[in-house]
Order: sequence, then C-alpha cells, then structure tokens
Amino acid sequence: MADENLTFETSLAGMKKANWIAAVEELCDEDGYFERLGKRHYAAFIEKSSTLLVSFETLQGIPALSPLAQPLGWEMMQAHGWSSLCIASNGDTWFRDHAVYGYFDRLIDDGFFDDFETVIFYGAGPCGYAAAAYSVASPEAHVLAVQPQATLDPRITEWDDRFTDMRRTDFTSRFGYAPDMLDAAAAAYVVYDPREHLDAMHAALFTKSHTRKLRLRHMGDAIQTDLLEMEQLGPLLLAISRGTLDDLTFARMMRARRDHPPYLRNLLASLDGDGRETLALALARNVTSRMHAPRFTRRLAAAAKSDGDDD
Repeated sequence: MADENLTFETSLAGMKKANWIAAVEELCDEDGYFERLGKRHYAAFIEKSSTLLVSFETLQGIPALSPLAQPLGWEMMQAHGWSSLCIASNGDTWFRDHAVYGYFDRLIDDGFFDDFETVIFYGAGPCGYAAAAYSVASPEAHVLAVQPQATLDPRITEWDDRFTDMRRTDFTSRFGYAPDMLDAAAAAYVVYDPREHLDAMHAALFTKSHTRKLRLRHMGDAIQTDLLEMEQLGPLLLAISRGTLDDLTFARMMRARRDHPPYLRNLLASLDGDGRETLALALARNVTSRMHAPRFTRRLAAAAKSDGDDD
C-alpha cells in the first residue's frame, strides 16, 4: 500500500517494485495519470505547465540515478514546473512493444502533444533510441539522446555485438529506425564519446541537417551518470527548452569535467596509453593542485622515482 502522506519530496528508494509502482501511481493521480502498457511498460504523466519532458527510463535505472528513486523528469518538474511524461520499461526493451506503439497512437489521435508549447524527448542508451524513435509522435519536438542506438536490426548494425540477444526483435515496423523518426523534430542532439567506437558508429547513423553531435571525448560509456554527477543534465535540458544550446554553451557546461574524477582518470589513462608523458604529468600536477587525487599523486611519484633511477 502507498503511504497516505506521499509527496514529491518523499523518497521511494528501497521500495519493492509493486510498492514503488503504487506510490508513483498515487503521486500521479492528482494532476495526471499512471497507466500500465502491456506487461513490461508503464506511463506516468503529470501536467504542470506548457513545457513537457518525455523521458524514457527503466525501473532498474530510476533508483540508481535518482537519490529519491523518482523519474528524472520529476526533477525538472520540481525545479522548473515542467510537465512530465515518463515512459518506463522493466529491463532494457528498447520499448519495442505493441502496447507502447498503441499508447503513442492514442496520444497522436487525441492531440495530446498539441497542448504543449515545448516538448522535449530524452533518454540514454536503449532509452535514447526510444526518445528519438517516438519523437515522431510530436512534430517540432526537441530530442536529447545520450549514447543512443539507431537500430539493432542486424542487417544495419551487425557490427554491434553488445546486444545480440535483441537481434530477433523487430526494429523494422512501427517507430523502427530511430534516425528516420527524427525527420519531424525541430532539433535533435546526440551526446556520445567518439572514442567509444560502437557508440560513435551509431551516432554516425543519426547524421541529419538538424541533428547536432555533442562529443564528449574521454567521458566513457556511462555519460548519463556523468552528466547527473556533474549536475549538468538539468542545465542541458533547460538550454534546449530555451533554444540556447549551441557548441559554445555546451563547451562551457562541460567545463565541469575539470572537477569530475572519472573523466580525469579516463583522460590520464588515455595520455599514458598514447605515451604522452609530458601532458600526463602536466595533468597530474594540475589535478593534485586542486583536489585530493591519490591516483594522480601516485602517477607523479612514479615519474619522480623513474627519474631518480635514471640518474
């Protein structure tokens, strides 16, 4: 049973799945609705304003990414008064389900998206695929896709061996090939690390005149987590809603990487791997002068010891 005193400040962390779903359903009751879409998908809608964030998430990812174990869209709802439509899956399904197709068909038929001035579709990885694919339901929407797959149809992406268990899944019918589904979007932004080769190959398939590639070298394969830890996902979505996101704005936001240990460790490993000793030591000195960083301290000590041994 859900708590009678549930609010959006209530932590849902640690709840069993059934209790979590009941709590989310209760929180949606006043200004929206909660709907089960077949066996593995759910829609949670809350209306607050004329700006709508459509987020694609997983039941497993929500508690891992949110301290309160709430959908990511609720943070923008709380901070900026946005409306939120969270489409959640139980596991990574890429949202390839007839119940999800039917749900978006109903939204289209009802003119649901016409009630909002600004609509943003967001997701990462399999959810990034879905954000791009289902954005076609809302012409002139904006899309932010972090490390999205374009399709898992092996006739197109046989080179991607990460998700071989999904190769029998139909990616050719409704809402199928994500890059083509972006044709009606006002703008789309694809965030990825070009050194992650499979992510970069998928990103290449999203090349469109109205799609901007936002490259984050040395960020690795968990960029959504990095953006949240750097507190830059919210500002990124806000800039998209205001139409102010360009390369310079993005670069300024991503200066937060200078204080983000996972990025700094990746950068050091890359410099060492490329044999760029001078730059690696310069990075280590810079980082240790600003923060407690044992790995960088050890790197400097190893270099000093090596120099001493050579004398």
